[in-house]
Amino acid sequence: MKFKHLLIATTLLLTLHLTLETGNVVAEEPDHADIVVYGATPGGFCAAIAAAREGASVILLEPTDHVGGLNTGGLSFSDSNQTVRSTMMGLFDEWHTRIQEDYASRGIELPYDVSVKDQSAWTYEPHVSARVTRQMLDEAGVTVLTERYLSSVQKEGTRINSLVTKDGTFSGDVFIDATYEGDLMAAADVSWSIGRESREEFRESMAGKQYPKRKMNINGFDDDGSLLPFVTASERGDESTGDDNVMTYSFRLCLTRDPENWVPMPQPANYDPEKFEVMRRYIKSGGRVGFDRYPLPGNKIDGNNSIGGQFSLGLVGGGNGWCEANETERAIIWEDHKQYTLEFYHFLTTDSSIPDETRKEYAELGLCKDEFPGTDHFSPALYIRESRRLQGMYVLSQKDILEDPEKEDPIVVSSFPIDSHDCRRIALKEGGVINEGTIFPVRRKYPKQGYAYHVPYRSILPLANECTNLLVPVALSCTHVGISSIRVEPTWMILGQSAGIAAALTQQGKTTVQELPYSKLREHLLAQKQVLDLPDVPEQITESGSVASTSLPGIVLDDAAAVLTGKWSHSSNFTPHIDDGYQYAGSNEKGAQGDGSATAMFRFKAPTTGKYQMLMAYSAHSTRAKNVPVTVTSGSYEERILVDQTIPLPSGKHFRSISEVQLDQNVESVININDDKTHGFVIIDAIQLIPIDSK
Repeated sequence: MKFKHLLIATTLLLTLHLTLETGNVVAEEPDHADIVVYGATPGGFCAAIAAAREGASVILLEPTDHVGGLNTGGLSFSDSNQTVRSTMMGLFDEWHTRIQEDYASRGIELPYDVSVKDQSAWTYEPHVSARVTRQMLDEAGVTVLTERYLSSVQKEGTRINSLVTKDGTFSGDVFIDATYEGDLMAAADVSWSIGRESREEFRESMAGKQYPKRKMNINGFDDDGSLLPFVTASERGDESTGDDNVMTYSFRLCLTRDPENWVPMPQPANYDPEKFEVMRRYIKSGGRVGFDRYPLPGNKIDGNNSIGGQFSLGLVGGGNGWCEANETERAIIWEDHKQYTLEFYHFLTTDSSIPDETRKEYAELGLCKDEFPGTDHFSPALYIRESRRLQGMYVLSQKDILEDPEKEDPIVVSSFPIDSHDCRRIALKEGGVINEGTIFPVRRKYPKQGYAYHVPYRSILPLANECTNLLVPVALSCTHVGISSIRVEPTWMILGQSAGIAAALTQQGKTTVQELPYSKLREHLLAQKQVLDLPDVPEQITESGSVASTSLPGIVLDDAAAVLTGKWSHSSNFTPHIDDGYQYAGSNEKGAQGDGSATAMFRFKAPTTGKYQMLMAYSAHSTRAKNVPVTVTSGSYEERILVDQTIPLPSGKHFRSISEVQLDQNVESVININDDKTHGFVIIDAIQLIPIDSK
C-alpha cells in the first residue's frame, strides 16, 4: 500500500513542468486513474474518498463548477432524522462529525451531538459542509476536475476505456456513475428506465398513478366556496398504469432574516400575476401555499418544497425532460426552475390573496451574503430527486422494502420512508386541478427490524453482458417506489462509499464488478465502519417526546401520511406523540360545531385479507370531541365508528383500540376522519392496524 502511494506521488511529481511564458510551476492534469468517478454528488465524493482510502488513484469529474451536489448546495437539514441512525455510519457519520468539529473549533456548539443516534435535526451551513467536503477529498488525494461535461464514452466490448468530456478524455480501469441523472450509464449503452411503473410490472400496490381524492376548481366554486367532491374514476383514468414522469425538481433555499447577512431575493425576469390565478382560488378554497422552513446555524433557514397537495417551490412537471437534455438544454431548464422560484416568492410576498401576516413573514427572508457568492447567493444545485434508474442485476422494489428486507449481499441498510414528491399536476376537463403522485401514505413497520431493509450490491451493477467495469450507486437499479425511499442524501452517501470500495477492490483484483467476491467486499465495508446488519428497533421515545413510528408493529399511518382538506393545524404540545406531532381541527368555544369540512384521509393497501385491530393515537383531554367520526372502507366492507377523544389512553400505551375492522388485500382501503357535528377539538396523530387473523 505504501509503495503504491509512493508511486502515485512520484508520477504526479514527474508531471510537473515549468511554463516559460509565466515562470509559474504548473501541474499537468492527470488523464488516467485506477478509478474514474463521474459526478461530484454526495454519492460521488464519498465514492472517490472511499476508493482512494483503499489505495486507488482517483479522478473525480464534475460536469458543473459545483462540488458536493445538494449536500453543499442548500440542503442543510439532514433527512437522517427519519432513518435508523445507528445504521447510518461510515463516511456519512464521519462527514457529519467533522462538520460538528468545524463548528466546535470556532467555539460554536451545535444543538445536537452526532455521537448520539437520536432523531434530532442535524443541520449545518452550506459553506461549512463545502469546506469539510473539500478537506476530505484533499486528504484522500482525490484529483477533482470541474466543468467536464460528458460528450461520449469509448468502449471496447463490455468495458469502458475512457470518458470523452468537453475538456479532456479520461481513461481508467473502473468507472463509477455517481450522477443523479445516470448520464454515464446511458452513454455506455446500459439499460435504464425512467418514470413510474404500472402496478402489475413489479406487483407493487404503490406503483402506478397515486392520486389524491379531492380536487380544486379553477373556473368557479361550489355555492359555499368549498372544494369540489371526490375526483371520479373517469377523471383519474387508469390508476394502475405508469408513465414517464419524475418527482418534481426544486431548489433548497438558504435564507436569513439577519440584517447583517441579508441580501434581497432577486426580482423575477418576467412576473405575470395571471399565472398565479389557480393559487389564488386554491387559497380561497382553504388550501395552503408556501414552503417548508428549517432553522439552521448562523441564523439561517433551509427552504424546502412542501408536498401533500400544496403549491410550493417545486415546478411540477418541469424536470421531465432533464435527463436526456444536453448541456445547453439543461441550462434552460435550470433557469426555468430558478425563475419559477423567484416568481413564486414574489407572489408570496406581494399578492393580496396571501394573508398580511404570511406576506410579511416571507418578505422578511432574504438570501445569505456569505453563501454561494459565485451564483449571486442563489443555490447552484437543482434538486434532482429522480431521473434515470439503472435496470441491472437486481431491481429493488416495494416488496424488498416492505416484505423481504434481508439480502445476502447488502451494501447499505436503508430506512427512509417511501415518500414521493408530486409527479404531475393535471387540469381536468371541467375545470379542476389535482396533484398526482404525491406522498405514499403507507409506512409499514416490523417489530424486529423497524423500517429498515438491505440494498444489495447487485442493485448498483449493470448486467454483465452490458458493462463489466461500471458501478451506479446513485441512479441505481430500482423501481419508482424503490427510489422514493432510497432517494435521500444519507443513503446515497453510503451507497457511494460502497461503490468506491468495490471499484478499488475490482481494480486491484483485476476482475469485473460482477465477479468481485462479496465476502471480500463485506470485509472492507466493515473496515470502513459501515453497518450491514438489520437493526432491532425497540420502541423509541425521543427527548422531544415523540414515539418513533419505525418502532411500532403492524401498519402505522402517521398524520403526515393523511391527505388533509379544510382547516387543520399542527402541534406537538401534548406528549408523547407519534413522530413529529399531530394535527387538530375544530374549536372549544361554547356552541361551536364542526361542519365536516375538515377531513383527513388515509389510503393504503393491506398486506393480507382478514380482521385487524384498529387503534388510534391521540392526546386525550377534556377539550377534545366526544364523537369523532371515523369511516373505514375496504371493498364492499364499510365500518362507521364514533371515537370519544376525552377518554384517556391505557396506562403506558400510545394507542387506544377503537374497533375491529375487515380489510381486503386486493383493493385499496380508505380511512376517513372528519369533524362533522363535533364539539371540541378533533385530533389526528396516528392510526395503527394489527392483524388478528388472515386467510
